[in-house]
This record gives sequence, structure tokens and C-alpha cells, in this order.
Amino acid sequence: MTPARDIRAEAARLRARFEEAGAVPLETPVLQPAEVLLDLYGEDIRGRAYVTQDPARGEMMLRPDFTVPVVQMHMSHGAEPARYTYAGEVFRKQEDHPERASEYLQVGYEVFDGSDAAAADAEVFALFAQVLAPLGLRAATGDMGILTSAVQGLRTTERRKAALMRHVWRPRRFRALLDRYSGRTPVSAHRAALIAGKVPAVEAPHVGLRGPEEIAARIDWIREDAAAGPLSEEEVALLDAVLAVRETCPFALDHLRDIAVDLPAIAPAVERLSARIDALAARGVAVETLDFEAAYGRTSMEYYDGFVFGFYAEARPDLPPVATGGRYDALTRQLGQGAEIPAVGGVIRPGVIFDLGGLA
Repeated sequence: MTPARDIRAEAARLRARFEEAGAVPLETPVLQPAEVLLDLYGEDIRGRAYVTQDPARGEMMLRPDFTVPVVQMHMSHGAEPARYTYAGEVFRKQEDHPERASEYLQVGYEVFDGSDAAAADAEVFALFAQVLAPLGLRAATGDMGILTSAVQGLRTTERRKAALMRHVWRPRRFRALLDRYSGRTPVSAHRAALIAGKVPAVEAPHVGLRGPEEIAARIDWIREDAAAGPLSEEEVALLDAVLAVRETCPFALDHLRDIAVDLPAIAPAVERLSARIDALAARGVAVETLDFEAAYGRTSMEYYDGFVFGFYAEARPDLPPVATGGRYDALTRQLGQGAEIPAVGGVIRPGVIFDLGGLA
């Protein structure tokens, strides 16, 4: 067979495995409304997705992933609990990795079940680990909920916390904000002049599409932010300590519990991690050797808000992850107009499996 036919055959086998696990097969349109994706991810999504214009439906995007349309379908018609699987092409620009395909197949498995989040997390991870076992991959896990809980627990303004939360998935911007709020980054001369009131709003330069009222509101926010005072060094150090946790699951749990003594906002998320580790062990996962990285998932998993995981071929750093996944409860709330159904899932790239010699 040609490589394309081999990859499709691998995708069919993977979807069949997920159907055996109880998943209902789904199909979703290749063209997705751009408005929904822009509302979720902001304008940044344009840098990764292919955008086109439909004369009747307006701006559309070639499907960048399956999770959003699957959540929309479930929130509209599905009943809980539910398990779904799918296989098909996704389309993403590859400016940072031009050697990688911009159109490729994904096969996914999604679980909508609020009865036991830890058990559902363990079910998805253990199934992926079992399916991918012949490849001898390295598994990495993390938990975005611990980091976001740490941000929400900071003793600072709600606007600062909201800004940090928007950039949790963009480490450089997040660090720049944290350094500014803590006073580590010197205030620029122009910003200092705005804070001191030496540059009236009406004299501020008009940039891009912002009008005078927006510029004035921005200057008011800069002055209000300056009046809030810096984040304490202790809190910044605790947040850095959370981000630095990278150990096997049992040691990571102990470390995070120690940090939670001084940063109690993360304690509930840490105990959810504990329950997940127990659920993984109950499914036969060797948690004593399973890696946990508190910062894992921050660059490519922006709709996940809890458990995150990935499987990698360490001998092939040129390849993208073989599989990634995680929990996305907040996404179901956003797309369900207030209704929320806890959900977790993941995707496998059969093309990468083919590059590694296949599962057979």
C-alpha cells in the first residue's frame, strides 16, 4: 500500500479499538464556523488555522481539531455519560516546524462523564497507554488546574489575575506579566509618564484600530494597576516553585503538598491529582515511574483546564507527539451556554505511528 493508505488503515484500526472500548463513532464537518473558534482562542488561532470565506456562512476555518465540534454536538444532543471516537483530517499551519505536515489524520477518544473525574482521566490515559504500548513511548503528564489555582490564589487584583489567566498557555507573555506585576521589570519611561499623568489620554498616540475612548480606558487601567502595588516576592517564588515541579508522580505529589502549605489555593487541585494517581494505579499504570510536569501542556493545550498528557518517541525528537489529551470541563461550559458536562479525551496521530514502524 501507499503510505497514505497505510496511515488510513492504521486510523481505522485505532478507531475500531476505541469502539471496542465503548465509544460511539462520530463524523464532524471539515469546515467549522470561525466565529466559535475566535471566541474561544482569540485572534491567535488565525496564525495556526486555515481561514476561508463562504458567501452564505461567512468566515470559516478548516477543522484545526475535533474537540470543539464534538463538544458542540454533545452539548446539543448528547446524554451523560457518553463516549465518542472519530477519525479524520485536521489542518494546521506549521510556521515553526515547516517540515511537519499541515494536513494530517487524527483519531480520538472522548469521555463525557461527571460521576468520577479521576476514574475518567485514568480510563482515557490507560487506554492510550495500552494501545500505544508496542511503540515503547515516553509518557508525560501534568495538570493545568494546579497552575490556574495558583494564579487565582494570588493576593492581587482580579484584573491582574484575569490577564495572567489569559496567558497561562503562552509562557513568555505570562512571565513578562509576572515580572511586571512583581516589579522585577523596570517601568518604561513612557509608561511611567502615563502613570504620573504627564501624558494626557487625548495626546496618547493613536495605534491600530483603537479609538480615543479605548486608549483612555487603557491608560486608566495602567494607572489603576500601578496603584495596586507589586506582587510579593514570596508569592512569585511559590508560583515559580509550582512551575518547576518535574518528578515522577508520587514525588511530585509530595512536593506539591509541601508547596500547598504556603499556597493553600492549590490544595484542592493537588488532592484531585492524588485521586487521579490512585485511579491510574488501579488501572495498572506504573505511577511510580510515570512523569509529572506541572508546566506540561502550556504551549499547545490551551483548552485543557485539568489533567493533561502526551506520548513521545524519545529517539525521534524530530517527530510531533504521537498522542496528546486532557480534561476540558471549562470548554463544555463555554460551548454549553452555562451548562457543563465534565469531559476528558485525547487524540492519536496515525501518521506518526506509521513513521515509527506501526503498531503491528
